[in-house]
Amino acid sequence: MIQRGFVLLVACLVLMPSPAQAMCAGDALGRQVCLEAPARRVVSLSPGATELLFSAGAGDRVVAVSAWSDYPAEAANLPQVGDSNRLDLEAIVSLAPELVVAWVDGNSRSQLERLADLGITVFWLAPRTFDDIAVAVENLALLTGNSAIGKRRADAFRADIAELQARYDGAGPVRVFFQIWDQPLMTVNREELISKAIELCGGVNVFGHLPRLVPRLSIEAVLAANPQAIVTAGEAGKDNWLGIWQQYPELTAVSAGNLFLEPPDLLARPTLRFAEGARHLCQTLEQARANL
Repeated sequence: MIQRGFVLLVACLVLMPSPAQAMCAGDALGRQVCLEAPARRVVSLSPGATELLFSAGAGDRVVAVSAWSDYPAEAANLPQVGDSNRLDLEAIVSLAPELVVAWVDGNSRSQLERLADLGITVFWLAPRTFDDIAVAVENLALLTGNSAIGKRRADAFRADIAELQARYDGAGPVRVFFQIWDQPLMTVNREELISKAIELCGGVNVFGHLPRLVPRLSIEAVLAANPQAIVTAGEAGKDNWLGIWQQYPELTAVSAGNLFLEPPDLLARPTLRFAEGARHLCQTLEQARANL
């Protein structure tokens, strides 16, 4: 009887459902963020995070977003809880989120620590490489119960980037100044993703060596660097920053007709659409080579 009872006990333990295994993902602060169950209520605190959540298949779980979260279109209809300068912490807490997705370069660390002190799980993003974008989608998909969707979309992004790398490997170098702001005049160094896209396309960022991620410049510095192409983001037919360079015909970019506008947002946000932006930039630099 004792032996039979022992066998029955073992059988019951084997058949008994095991506790749910926590889902854990590493965030941009180097922490392991774990949830006991997929997050059903998510607050996004940057436009890039919003877009990545939708790409991860979690759009139906996003209950609030930050200002300027305008892609995809349905994100623009969600309640807003502030911007990079100020978050409405009371509004965020009232939404009872199971996950808050923050952006290292935009959100206040102290404000988010207050949310964490209240027991709200915060996951930080800061994509610095192409693969960081793919991993961000996979992690957000994991934390919201959409791993299959996240992996499929992340792998498609990786394939797009690999195709561009193969196509433009060995392309003739073009010296590029990428302008991201006008007053003060600003660009990006080699650590920023836009610069990595320039390199992907065979370009050379003339200010890639500068120490700050987003350096401020003078007109004189651009004249001294003498880029072969000047690129910024904007829409044709609208006011943009390229016109000011026409008064400097000594610039190679001006004399060659290499002043270019890239579609807004595609390169500004490190999301899956970055591959589309990189493809467009590569086509732009091909035109620049033809003009030289």
